[in-house]
Amino acid sequence: MNRLLSNRCFTPTLRILLIVCCSLTALTALQAENWPRFRGADGSGISDEKGFPLEWTEKDYAWHMELPGIGHSSPTIWENNLFVTSAIDDGETRYLFCIDPKTGKEKWRRETKLKKSHKHRKGSWASSTPATDGEHVYVEFADEESYLLIAYDLEGNKIWERNLGAFMSQHGHGSSPIIYKDLVIATNDQQGPSFVTAFNKLTGKTVWQAERAVRRTSYATPIIINHPNTGPQLICVSGATGVSSLDPETGKLNWTTGEFPQRTVSSPVYGEGLIFATCGGGGRGKLLYGVDPSGSGNIKESHIKYQRSAKLPYVPTPVVYEGHLYLWGDAGVVSCVDLATQTNIWTERVDGDFSSSPVCINGVLYCINENGDLAMIEASPQFKSHGKVKLGDPSHATVVVANGQMFLRTFKNLYCLQPAK
Repeated sequence: MNRLLSNRCFTPTLRILLIVCCSLTALTALQAENWPRFRGADGSGISDEKGFPLEWTEKDYAWHMELPGIGHSSPTIWENNLFVTSAIDDGETRYLFCIDPKTGKEKWRRETKLKKSHKHRKGSWASSTPATDGEHVYVEFADEESYLLIAYDLEGNKIWERNLGAFMSQHGHGSSPIIYKDLVIATNDQQGPSFVTAFNKLTGKTVWQAERAVRRTSYATPIIINHPNTGPQLICVSGATGVSSLDPETGKLNWTTGEFPQRTVSSPVYGEGLIFATCGGGGRGKLLYGVDPSGSGNIKESHIKYQRSAKLPYVPTPVVYEGHLYLWGDAGVVSCVDLATQTNIWTERVDGDFSSSPVCINGVLYCINENGDLAMIEASPQFKSHGKVKLGDPSHATVVVANGQMFLRTFKNLYCLQPAK
């Protein structure tokens, strides 16, 4: 050890100063929490940021702006850049915006021209959430003829664009890209030829492509997990493949549960050593698997450790928090499951229909219903509701929190809420 760093060189006063500096550094790192993809850095939808109020009025927003057209994507944030999408003219014009998250001032916007296309009545032509690594931003748009993945730098210059081909679906496009190391990964589980593709994030060159079984379109966004016994795994879900694990470096299949009986809309989530994923239809979830990701090959009979077939979400993605699984259903039925005992602790109804996914911020679940009411309940074995805040505009988008700010996206507006003072 360098003698200059020995304990004998530290006076009591200097030790106190060092402790304070280290504490401030740790606090700054905690507050500087980017939100680079759908549902946060790892897709879990969990944030430790503190201080947000449980009730407020419109005058409490730091800023708010109106976006052209309609979109259901969530914002993504990296330091001083917020990215969000919208679309107009039945999908003929799609927008990517870069906004200053501190002021709400638009830095730039970029247009992508596609064909008019159909969508589900609850969908939008801008439902895919961008992904960013702080150097580039990646966005997906699709119609029946083209599925585009586009990379921009932070000044809005287009770096590359890839067309993955025709996109055939019943309800339109909804999955989002993710970033892993030097790769940007796009899932393409549709009614036509299906595959997962990893591109070099700097050049757009295909690094690997994994073919997928074909059935109904999947609207789920994949996640990367780091299992202690297997290393990183890319977890994808679709009706045709169920829950499956790929090597994110090569695309090689590690394991699969076999097909799900119905389509997948909600995304997988990982916690307490298990991957949770649902399938469903008709506005309700029909089957949930809790999968141990340590197997290989077809693991349906050996590694599905939890199953549930009632009171499940179809569109909203679950949350795993402090040993409990929170299932926020489309019709507002919310359940808490103790994962150690696999016991349902409580099931309660929260008014409204929900097409957004809950996020957990400092132990509180936030979820916006389709009428634009933000509901808040404790992520706790003891049910407690904190009521609702009306946003004044319908919403299907998921709450975002980053760097000490909360962002609430409705059909046409974007709001920024600061922590309570």
